[in-house]
Amino acid sequence: MTTNQIVPVLEAAKTKVKRIVDEQGWRDIGVSVLVKTLSPEDAIGNPKRRDFPIVEGKERVIGVEIMGCKAQAFTDSPKEFSGTIGDVLALSLDTNSERAIFIGTLNAILKYRGRIEATLHCKDEEPERCAHEIAAYIRCKHGMINVGLVGLNPAIAESLVKTFGVEHVNITDLNYDNINKTKYGVTVRDGRTGTVDMVKASDLILMTGTTMVNNTFDGMRRLMNKYNKEYLIYGVTSSGINELLDFQGICPYGRK
Repeated sequence: MTTNQIVPVLEAAKTKVKRIVDEQGWRDIGVSVLVKTLSPEDAIGNPKRRDFPIVEGKERVIGVEIMGCKAQAFTDSPKEFSGTIGDVLALSLDTNSERAIFIGTLNAILKYRGRIEATLHCKDEEPERCAHEIAAYIRCKHGMINVGLVGLNPAIAESLVKTFGVEHVNITDLNYDNINKTKYGVTVRDGRTGTVDMVKASDLILMTGTTMVNNTFDGMRRLMNKYNKEYLIYGVTSSGINELLDFQGICPYGRK
């Protein structure tokens, strides 16, 4: 991340996607957008481990379909929506539910344009295999470093600890059920108060794309710029924004 990236992420993404929509004339023809909340089984299948937030009911995945292209986004505030692309672009993006609708729609638009492919969450045992591959990728590219994990994904947290060791992993989360609890040997910090210390203690920050939905990404970006930290964003939620804004993302088992 460079210091000239100062425009809030959703503002920058909306500017770019509006340009695409207007160039194609999609705003005027009223292309329909239908968003439905998916069940955990629809979104993630039936993995053996049952501690994923989506399985526990702490997060949901919304599914968006535009012109036959399907995409998803994670949110803790799912909301039904039916309208046009123009209606989506008119949303204020002041709430998690509106941000999820916008991001899911953006993902579907870029999928239709052929700029991204993987926009659907992996299923069954793939999330756990994904965690192993993410940890292995970081180890191969960066060596033995200190990794900060933003958002407690249990499979990823466990894989990071196995790969780098307890002393090299730092975790923050916003869920009060996880804060100050020990997970795989690591004490989870409060993302509201412990993020600065986590960033300082880490060489690379691994964060969920859901930070773009819950409005914490821009704060993280400022901290990473300030302390000159590497970063990596995982999951399908951020796939479209990663493409539009040239952010570093990873999603080994995202589905088309």
